[in-house]
Amino acid sequence: MGIELELHSGRPARRGSSRVTLLRGSYRHGEALARALSRLDRQGPGKLGWVDPYGDTLFNEQEAQAAGKEVAALAKGCDDERQRVALLDLAELLEACAATPGSYLWFMGD
Repeated sequence: MGIELELHSGRPARRGSSRVTLLRGSYRHGEALARALSRLDRQGPGKLGWVDPYGDTLFNEQEAQAAGKEVAALAKGCDDERQRVALLDLAELLEACAATPGSYLWFMGD
């Protein structure tokens, strides 16, 4: 199980070529990111709990901004270095998404 991340300038196409809108990707922290996010309550009030480790989840810029605050708190409470690095990478992509009008952060779970 792992989660890869892609930042897109617009809503990515799930079928066909999503490379047209791809701005940046993160593919090296999949398992660690999935483990870090699995600690969250999927029924809780936060946005990061929405992320499906087995499917795809899209955050628009407003959702990314809200989730940015959550990931900082999650990283502070993390005692696993690989998970902390994955969460810091996620925080950078959430910040970039929040700062880019019309963008989406795509969580691709498997």
